[in-house]
Amino acid sequence: MNDLKFRDTDHAVRPAKSFALDRSNGKLMGVCSGIADYFGIDALWVRLGFVAGTLLGFGSFILIYLAIALIAD
Repeated sequence: MNDLKFRDTDHAVRPAKSFALDRSNGKLMGVCSGIADYFGIDALWVRLGFVAGTLLGFGSFILIYLAIALIAD
């Protein structure tokens, strides 16, 4: 038998993932939409996470959101 039959010979080069604000689908500055695009999930879940984090974290997620908006792009 051929011992190399399970060897992966198809090496596709994938472009590196990069984070960017998605201003076209974003509501405020595109932060949540950009995070959702990066991780491949729906932006609604990221927005709900930020709202829950803001309410439970005494507003600290607002600072995180603003920091991401200023640093990205």
